[in-house]
Amino acid sequence: MQGEQSFDRQFGDLSVTQLIVMAGLPGAGKSTIGEIVGARLGATVVSVDPIESAILRAGIDADQPTGLAAYLVAEQIAEKELDSGRTVIVDAVNAAESARLQWRDLAERAEVPLRVIEVVCSDASVHKQRLEKRERNLPHLDETTWRAVEQSLDGYAPWTGPSSALPRVTIDSVEALGVNVEAALAFIAE
Repeated sequence: MQGEQSFDRQFGDLSVTQLIVMAGLPGAGKSTIGEIVGARLGATVVSVDPIESAILRAGIDADQPTGLAAYLVAEQIAEKELDSGRTVIVDAVNAAESARLQWRDLAERAEVPLRVIEVVCSDASVHKQRLEKRERNLPHLDETTWRAVEQSLDGYAPWTGPSSALPRVTIDSVEALGVNVEAALAFIAE
């Protein structure tokens, strides 16, 4: 039990089961921040992209709604983890209002606090360089190109309507990684 005591002293209220949702365009830095925060909290990280890769590997045609299926599988995994008392970090673009509200509804069902961490990269050249260097090694999913990110901007809904009421912080990944991780942890602890 020594580890639990130091965890409580180090993170205080962060030991409370929560649903933490990462949001942002591909290559913005949300997965990196989510993985580090997850490790610091001992949280389960559920990432939509590997799930979609597995769906495609199973032979489901890419013209089917594999993205939607991946979000639904992620939701089931997250719900099971939350029901077991584990904090969950969901790593997904969450571009659409329906995706954002999916997580709100899950947090309500699981009766846990919800925190949304939106990650942006305000420097287009840095964002583009990150995408060019990125190797996720996900079979059946192509690496995202800068052109695809530019096209994604059109589909990335503004935070209006019901999603605007979600507790959310926006982190700019041009800041140092350590600064962003600490900002995310501080927001989660609020």
